[in-house]
Amino acid sequence: MLAKVFSYGLSGLEGFPVVVETDISSGLSKFDIVGLADTAIKESKDRVKSAIKNSGLNYPIDAITVNLAPADKKKEGPLYDLPIAVSLLCASGSINYALVKDTIFLGELSLDGSVKKVNGILPILISARANGYKTFILPKENAVEASFIDGIDIFVANTLVQIVNHYSPENNITLEKVQTSNYDSIQEEGLADVIDMKNVKGQASAKRALEIAAAGGHNVLMIGPPGSGKTLLAKCFAGILPNMTFDEALEVTKIHSIAGVLDSKKGIITNRPFRTPHHTATTIALAGGGKDAKPGEISLAHNGVLFLDELPEYKRDFIETLRQPLEDGKITVARNKLTVTYPSSFIMVSSMNPCPCGNYGSKTQVCRCSPNQIHNYLNKLSGPIMDRIDLHVEVDSITYDDIASTKEEECSASIKERVNKARQVQLERFKGAKVYNNAKMNVVQTKKHCKLEPDAEDLIRVAFDKLKMSARAHDRILKVARTIADLEGSQTIKAVHIAEAINYRSLDRKYWL
Repeated sequence: MLAKVFSYGLSGLEGFPVVVETDISSGLSKFDIVGLADTAIKESKDRVKSAIKNSGLNYPIDAITVNLAPADKKKEGPLYDLPIAVSLLCASGSINYALVKDTIFLGELSLDGSVKKVNGILPILISARANGYKTFILPKENAVEASFIDGIDIFVANTLVQIVNHYSPENNITLEKVQTSNYDSIQEEGLADVIDMKNVKGQASAKRALEIAAAGGHNVLMIGPPGSGKTLLAKCFAGILPNMTFDEALEVTKIHSIAGVLDSKKGIITNRPFRTPHHTATTIALAGGGKDAKPGEISLAHNGVLFLDELPEYKRDFIETLRQPLEDGKITVARNKLTVTYPSSFIMVSSMNPCPCGNYGSKTQVCRCSPNQIHNYLNKLSGPIMDRIDLHVEVDSITYDDIASTKEEECSASIKERVNKARQVQLERFKGAKVYNNAKMNVVQTKKHCKLEPDAEDLIRVAFDKLKMSARAHDRILKVARTIADLEGSQTIKAVHIAEAINYRSLDRKYWL
């Protein structure tokens, strides 16, 4: 007998329908799986066979052939265990095929017949819903993650027997239906390692730059000697990031679900990611790839922060890999048999010393490096990378008076309130455009929304010629100035806003020239 059951696969962030066809015919007992399946799927026959037998269900001893259609598209992972088992049970008569033909099945099977969670449920459900599928049966452990997708019927199971009973006319036991969760009702959880900005003494200019970066989604480079507080400021930065919208949270959760790093108890990511990869990590780990073209740290930081401490210590090829995502907000991972594009729209917060000893340009310390050493160290960062960083901030050593001061510094909550207010203005500005902040404006949007007052236009004209700016630097100054104006509640960009934005582009000329 022939039976067909529907499932779903993933290629990057996009899902595609898979038809699991099972044929049972007379002949020598065998179990073959065809349809461009990877090793994990080919091992499914052993898991499915044991799961059916250990669940007390009828396992046919005839020749079994399972085809995963379309046969020309590669399928990966153990999520096909459950649809293969259900298809086999339909072909053998244990389940009425007419009852399951419009249902999507996803899940891994244990040898005892229990259904285990799988990765990538969220992007699969979103793609399947867009293609008109309405009913799904998933592992119980994926229930929380699946609950944030509305407009579909999702049932969850712990065991294979529960699914058989669900379709049995003699049994009144049905599977649990997942209720839709409300994202707005979820309490935002604080990050364990976030330090409040009020604990940072002094560094008013650096705090101001980070506030602008958080409000507009701009990239930041902090330059200063060791011990000046660059890393501490970066850790505090996580506490002033604006709240994520539901659409942003879905995008982030999809990537983390595919990568297998999503907490199944939470189901969705409510805090903006803050990724801090070590400088010894491989380029594939950072940019993404491997045989399955999985997302790397760059994509895991989507809609959040990628913090690169001591930027020149990272490998040159990785630093140059940042060019595409910093410009386009996405990264394309190309492998021999697969090319996948992942969203990678993040705020890059980076820090570095101005020289190997760290004291070049310091007001309080003496540099021990030769001009050649300084030149070689600074040139680890190319001009195109520096051009893509909006805010260059000098962080000098703090004095004893700063440390001993009893003055109450502004707390993160107060700064975040202003950031949220400015970001709300931007969300209204770009409504329906799939743009969430000023930094991601394209050329047309920049021209439309960055209206300059006459004196502001005169100032940027002079700065463009005198500082020999590139067209990219010009546009990025406009975007930063737009954010500064948003923080002040100004509809137009004034000369003072342009002046502050230009000031954040001066350190590359101080150190690199």
